[in-house]
Amino acid sequence: MKGIANSLIYLSYWPSAGSFGFNTNILETNIINITVVLGILIYFGKGVLSNLLDNRKSKIYSTIQNSEELCKGARHQLEKARARLQEIEMRVDEIRANGYLQIEQEKEDLVQAASVNLKQLEDSKNETVSFEQQKVIDQVRQQVSYQALQKALTFMKNCLNTELHLRMINYNIGRLRAKRTGQFL
Repeated sequence: MKGIANSLIYLSYWPSAGSFGFNTNILETNIINITVVLGILIYFGKGVLSNLLDNRKSKIYSTIQNSEELCKGARHQLEKARARLQEIEMRVDEIRANGYLQIEQEKEDLVQAASVNLKQLEDSKNETVSFEQQKVIDQVRQQVSYQALQKALTFMKNCLNTELHLRMINYNIGRLRAKRTGQFL
């Protein structure tokens, strides 16, 4: 609180600046000086300002022209890109259609190959069955022949006595001699 009081006392020693007002004395306000300076600036600065504005105008104009050229180039490139995109889309559609056709063809080929393989397997199965049937038939024939031979041997052993056996041996020996000499019985 003491600091605020000291500040107020210190400010009271300063003289007041006076009041604000409108000064009507032309020489004190320097209106003539300001008018002369502005006139000189306008007269001599007009060319500089005009040159600056002309330079700025030409820069803006050249920038606009460059922008228009770039815009035309971009439009041209956009048209090229659209045409290329359309060509690519057509090519993709062709490839897709050809792909579907190729898939269908490969599917048909696969079905055909499977059918051929199935036919070959069926033929192989039939050949195997025929072979096995023939094998079984041959085995049955051998067994029947063996059994018939066994029956015949058993019958021959039972029916064949020594005298009949000797007669057969002599008969066969005679045949062999006749063959040797060229005479047939």
